[in-house]
Amino acid sequence: MNARPTAATKRHGPDWVLLTIVLMLLIIGLIAVYSASYALGYAAHGDSDFYIKRQMIWAGLGCAGMITASLIDYRWLRRVSPLLMLLALAGLAGTLVPGIGVSAAEGGPTRWIEIGPLSGQPSELAKLAVIVYLAAWLAAKGPTVRDLVLGVVPFVGMVGLVTALVLLEPDLGTALLIAAITGTLFFVSGARLTHLLALGATAVGFTAAFVVAGGYGMTRILSFTSAESDPEGFGFQTLQMLVALGSGGWTGLGLGVSRQKFFFVPAAHTDGILSIIGEELGFIGVAVVLLLFALLLWRGLRIMQRAADPFGSLLVAGILMWIALQVLINVGGVTRSIPLTGITLPFLSYGGSSLAVTLTAIGVLLSVSRYAALDDPANEPPSRGVVREEQKGSRRATAAPP
Repeated sequence: MNARPTAATKRHGPDWVLLTIVLMLLIIGLIAVYSASYALGYAAHGDSDFYIKRQMIWAGLGCAGMITASLIDYRWLRRVSPLLMLLALAGLAGTLVPGIGVSAAEGGPTRWIEIGPLSGQPSELAKLAVIVYLAAWLAAKGPTVRDLVLGVVPFVGMVGLVTALVLLEPDLGTALLIAAITGTLFFVSGARLTHLLALGATAVGFTAAFVVAGGYGMTRILSFTSAESDPEGFGFQTLQMLVALGSGGWTGLGLGVSRQKFFFVPAAHTDGILSIIGEELGFIGVAVVLLLFALLLWRGLRIMQRAADPFGSLLVAGILMWIALQVLINVGGVTRSIPLTGITLPFLSYGGSSLAVTLTAIGVLLSVSRYAALDDPANEPPSRGVVREEQKGSRRATAAPP
């Protein structure tokens, strides 16, 4: 919506509470990454600070992206949403090109692109790009999203293209995450429930077929259902993370005192970061982290309710669903409530491109909050122009004859 803001929705300060919560999570994450990775960094690279130095660089880039996004009028994103989508598709396609797409381990999935000294995961940018593009598209469509031909078919085509490229890496967890985020946006925008149920059933059937056909997917299912049958094989990571969580008790062993990070918990600084937090800071530490995420979502919902236009509401809804789902999936995997998927914990897990893009997305939330409707516009301090007009009126009233 390109109309100028009204008096109740004109630009004002961002949501400082949301910003404070995010910075607290970021600081906790940097401390947790260093604690969980220094042994691995020394063993693999001869530098205990290898991972934390890179995480801090990406955190700096992410904070710069967050500040920039918060200062830009979020409605400008509607204009560049097609360009963002094209960049995301090009990045995802690049992972399939030999010499550009690389894997973290020999023979593993090619989820990264590497051009000279630069490397990153295009799927992280794709999450934000898809949210921005679909928010703009759905806001423009309005009630048309309920139409099968004009709404559902184009939606399935766009989302299907992105998820297909992610599946070719292969990365089932991220593909399902993108499908869930976009499905939520489709629902919030007013899509028919019958259409959503049909799309959901199709996605479940396709996922089941993909898991059965792909060996790595079946391994994750077995690590969830019968980890004890192979405690030194496919069940190793699941069981060791539970050991780490259980070892922490209520108050934890102490910051930096984790034993499981010494090569017992695979990917302790990425997927398993919460298990190390639980071991060192106990149930109380984990509860504080989850409480911060809950507060973040609460502030986000307030911003969504007060957004100046449908595009802003959809933007916030997509970003909140993205963060909430990643938290639920990661916590569920660590606690063995659901199968492990390789999804990281926002702001806490090691991962440069993930951290930078997520912080930039928070900047978009802050931008929407700067144009959100005020709780009580009457309590807002008047602008200088309004003050001058009021003063003039007061002088005229004083000078007027009785």
